Amino acid sequence: MSKHNQHPASLAVRPLAASVALALASLSHGAMAQDSKPEDIKIEQVVVTANKRAQNLQDVPAAITVLSDATLQRNNVRDINDLPNLSPALTVTYSTQPGNFSINMRGIGTYSLGIGVESDVAVVIDDIPFAMQANAFKDLADVFRVEVLKGPQSTLLGKSSIAGAVNITTKPIDNEWKEKVTTYMSSDGEWRAMGSLSGALSDTLRMRVAVNKSSFGGVVKNLYNGDRLNGSRSTNFVGKLEWRPDDQWNITFSPRASESTVNCCVQPFSSMTPGGRYQNVAQLPASTLLAGINPGPGNVSVRNDYGAGGKARDKGAGLKVNYAFDENGPLSGYNLSAISSWSNYRMNDYQDGDATDSDILAYLPVSGAVTGLHGGLYQYGLFDVTARTFELRLTSPDKGPLKYVAGLWYGDNKLARELTRAPVSTYVTDYAATAYNTSYAAFGQASYDLTPTTSVIAGLRLNKEDTGYTFTRYTPPPATSRTVTEYLKGDDSNNDKTGRLGLEHRFNQNAMGYATYSTGHKGVAYDLTSSFTGAIAKSQPVPGESAHSIEAGLKLGLLNGRMTLDLAAFRTNFTGFQQSAGFYDSDGVFRTTLHSIGGLRTSGFEADMGWRVDSRLQLNGAFAYTRAIVTDFENGPCYSVLNAAGTGTTPGGNCAVSAKYNNTSVANLKGATLPNAPKFKFNLGGQYDIPTDNSYNGFITGAYRFQSRTQFNLNQDPMTIQGAYGIFNLGLGIKEKKDKYKFTFLINNLFDKSYATGLANNWANGTWSSKAPNPVVVVNTTQWTPARDYQRYFAVRADFTF
Repeated sequence: MSKHNQHPASLAVRPLAASVALALASLSHGAMAQDSKPEDIKIEQVVVTANKRAQNLQDVPAAITVLSDATLQRNNVRDINDLPNLSPALTVTYSTQPGNFSINMRGIGTYSLGIGVESDVAVVIDDIPFAMQANAFKDLADVFRVEVLKGPQSTLLGKSSIAGAVNITTKPIDNEWKEKVTTYMSSDGEWRAMGSLSGALSDTLRMRVAVNKSSFGGVVKNLYNGDRLNGSRSTNFVGKLEWRPDDQWNITFSPRASESTVNCCVQPFSSMTPGGRYQNVAQLPASTLLAGINPGPGNVSVRNDYGAGGKARDKGAGLKVNYAFDENGPLSGYNLSAISSWSNYRMNDYQDGDATDSDILAYLPVSGAVTGLHGGLYQYGLFDVTARTFELRLTSPDKGPLKYVAGLWYGDNKLARELTRAPVSTYVTDYAATAYNTSYAAFGQASYDLTPTTSVIAGLRLNKEDTGYTFTRYTPPPATSRTVTEYLKGDDSNNDKTGRLGLEHRFNQNAMGYATYSTGHKGVAYDLTSSFTGAIAKSQPVPGESAHSIEAGLKLGLLNGRMTLDLAAFRTNFTGFQQSAGFYDSDGVFRTTLHSIGGLRTSGFEADMGWRVDSRLQLNGAFAYTRAIVTDFENGPCYSVLNAAGTGTTPGGNCAVSAKYNNTSVANLKGATLPNAPKFKFNLGGQYDIPTDNSYNGFITGAYRFQSRTQFNLNQDPMTIQGAYGIFNLGLGIKEKKDKYKFTFLINNLFDKSYATGLANNWANGTWSSKAPNPVVVVNTTQWTPARDYQRYFAVRADFTF
């Protein structure tokens, strides 16, 4: 078993995390008395917009992890991939390119591919949601705050937030002119450069412009050409122009553009049975095709002669018009907001189909004969997504017993997907698909004070959605002309309701408790992938998902305002979850495709803590216990194991032949853990400031995160379990007292702990033959995706303000 598959003892984790906190606290103990009195130190209040109005986090009856600007900078957050390190409720599941990535909340994500399936976790930037989750996998440019909203958010944020949402707010415009520059370089080849300009052009007009550029080759070595893989490059522009002609009108125009290349996600071999041959071709032995690669724990070398990942361009703009009603009028204190947006996201994706750099086509037989071609297998395609949104909402004043927000929503998304696999063999395909979804909604949420300390919360969303698709299949390569062989289309329309009901009680000014019941809904789906056929189309669309969630929590202010502690317990049931699985089509053939499985459940407990220990030390941490399981999936996928004779494979686990499913081996996955859903995750971080008598101060930062073992495959293969691990990052630096400059030196993964963000296990899968050599040798391969910080590296960062 490979290094990253081991199960290390986790008992040392808690003492280590505790020792970090105690050490930092002890450093500050002597300084507390001389700096300021404990009662004078307060933790900074956090303002969030989770309920579409600005509120103190401690007044919001919901489980939210907030990552402030200081936290994001201290942890050098670059993109969405970094957020799970700071929010235990989040994980990211990777695939061959960003179009197939999934953001998971409390263990729930999108486990099915294609433009016809919406995400379960919404990503929203400045009140505007992304139409496709792939657009989120680029640099987080000019971000000020990230709110991780856990559990169904459908009432206020719509149908693509059935499991939760990531609500991102970009930096505000400064009242006085400020120019900021940040640079970052690491010992393993990553660099970033960021700059912003912000200030007032006149008494009524202000602007902000931010540009950032980054590059990281990756942690995987491509022996074919010496390049690096599993990295990314990105260039981003974010702008804001705000016009305030008077105290009532506020108009903000926010253009943005980005270009990114994600060269991922290849999986190096971590083990391979000796003697394998590519598709049982004698001239294509693994010893030749994988020359220089030593499959084993820690191997990060591959041989690819075709690109991997995708190149994307994104452009768009938002326009927000806010009107504050006259203070002397009947609607004094009310705000009316109109928010519109347009965006286009286009990504060209590509993949090496044989994962070698050899001339396999010179020897590979097709239909019993060698093709006479040269080179290898490859695929290429594109995603194109155009989105328009409009929202009109009315927000009541913050005073009085009744507070509410109500609005109307319109969203129109048009998506296209093309994919070609070439040039020969059963691997080939050529298709083009389009999908659209148009939503109309009316929504509202209110709280009413029954007494000065107790409030009732209620919300409702009425949503109408029109959806449809086209699917065109062409004669696949090596055909010289592109002729339509199949054309399919369909459409659907449905209405749904989601809501929220809760009770909030303020025990005193420092303690609030709440209990809520929420429902969520995600729209119908279409299986627009290479396996789509006319027979499958007869069962489309796949019904939508539904969620029912109960959550109870406490929001506490402790230690005379120096600490906040937020606790939440939850239980959410999902029905009709959209997942690839087996079914009978109309002609009696058993197939595997997208449909609704019986159900899933996620339940657990979470805690978020912020602690201003004293004027020098700030700590923040979060913990999550999550049990995300299948509650009903009787025809689930099986994994394979070596048979008793050692001559082939047999289904493993609880797999059994089922007469109900055409005497096919299926697994009843009731009670099985969902992929990439560790039971335990927590993080603890902070900064200790060291005052000096000079013009600068010193500081030390530390961050530790831990997660328990996790299964990467729904089929519960024991070979795809990542053992528990903990990662510790350390930083130290100096900062000019007037914030003119800051220099930071960082050590990431201090204890050099290797771990994977994805694992694969295959037995005699047709690529590496089970008949090589003779007598039969069953070839087993395991692969891993090394994490960005799978080994220790160093970095330096410099921040300047002018």
